[in-house]
Amino acid sequence: MSTEGPTSSPIEPPPRRPKVIKTNQQQVFLYVVLTLLLSLATVWAGRTWLHNSETLTFAVGAPNSDEALFAAKLAALLKTNASRFRIKIVNSPDNAKALAQFDRKQADLAVLRTDAKVPLRARTLAILEHDLVLLLGPGNKKIKSLAELKKKKVAVLAENESSLAFARSILDIPDGPDAAKMIQMAPQGATLDKLFAPASGFGAVIAVVHASKAVRDKGYEQVAKRGGFTLNAIDETKALARRFPGISDETLTAGTLSASPEIPDDDLETIGLEWLLVAQSRMSATTAGDLARIVYENKSALGLDNGFASRIEPASVEKDAYVMAHQGAADYINDDTKSFMDKYSDLMYLGAAALSVIGSIFAAIYAKITRIAPEKAGELSTAVLDIGERIEHAHSLDQLECLQDELEGILRGAVIGLRDGTISTDGLDTFKLGYEFVRDEIGMRRDYLKRHCADADKVAQDTAPSQHDESNVVVVKTAQSA
Repeated sequence: MSTEGPTSSPIEPPPRRPKVIKTNQQQVFLYVVLTLLLSLATVWAGRTWLHNSETLTFAVGAPNSDEALFAAKLAALLKTNASRFRIKIVNSPDNAKALAQFDRKQADLAVLRTDAKVPLRARTLAILEHDLVLLLGPGNKKIKSLAELKKKKVAVLAENESSLAFARSILDIPDGPDAAKMIQMAPQGATLDKLFAPASGFGAVIAVVHASKAVRDKGYEQVAKRGGFTLNAIDETKALARRFPGISDETLTAGTLSASPEIPDDDLETIGLEWLLVAQSRMSATTAGDLARIVYENKSALGLDNGFASRIEPASVEKDAYVMAHQGAADYINDDTKSFMDKYSDLMYLGAAALSVIGSIFAAIYAKITRIAPEKAGELSTAVLDIGERIEHAHSLDQLECLQDELEGILRGAVIGLRDGTISTDGLDTFKLGYEFVRDEIGMRRDYLKRHCADADKVAQDTAPSQHDESNVVVVKTAQSA
């Protein structure tokens, strides 16, 4: 007779809630990766947008003019260097009409000489060229002042009619029939020899030439060797500069026009004009600065074969400059070397903003939607109390040990969950109280089962000898009967 009672099938512990920490970590890792990738994509898209191809309209004169050839060379350079800028060249009959188009905001870029009417919104990006005003007399005849020219027939040796108007203005000769007799354009292709020939009747020549071309032109040296002209100083430079703000002081060093004979034989003062690359004032500082940088860094490649723009200079950033420098060009000129932060600050700010916004969105999605919330410690009390209800049905120490193992498993899982975050501390006191209660119940049940087993063993031991004596009596009686 067994005292253990009916043996029930082992009680399987309820399925434990799967661990969520690994899943949550995977989600966090995924969202971090997505945040970084989307931020990089945003920065790339922003950079592409900021550096997207920008077409700039360049208003120039006739297709064979210096400014038109320079514009074509700049456009080719930008295309070759894969720059974000594209140049659209718009030709006009002359540079004056091109500047009028620029003044009407129909062009972004133009080239002007400082004797022209400067558009109100023009801002300088670079100085492309200097024009020199050379006052030449025949043979060894000196010309002491510009006033003497009013008594002479003067030829203007230049490439366009604007130089004729400039020469008349500095000589203070009004337009009219008499002006045409006193000063006129030299015939196309005329040389100094022909202009100073007695038959021509010219007593002086005002040559308006590019400084770079004057240095290269060997014609002056050939004529000088034949004693054909005298280069005269223009001493009225300061007075002329006050009357015409676009005029610049120029100094010709010895031997500029001719090395042998040396002309001039000493440094000589004269006047000049500047050719400016100008942009609209409304052009962004970034665009103007980038364009100015390209022009400055590639000035050796932008010079024309005739010398125009072969010595490009930065725009004047002085407040009293004849044409104010564009702010973008001025910023580049004043700070030629930009730090890493200066170059990429816009992209860094964009990246930080994108990272913040995208990260906040993913954090909200994780916290409110996809995150697997940790199990509350109080919810484990149900499983603990369920074990407590099954204790009274445990009729053997083996069954009780199974319940003990199940209870310890719940405790072990709770400790691990509290450590790794899969279980929150909500209801922890309730769990502790339930655990201690069930643990004590198991202990009491174990003591009960042990006492019950001990009593059963004692009864078995007491009944075993009486049965042995009865069998002996039966054996004696049987023997006596025999």
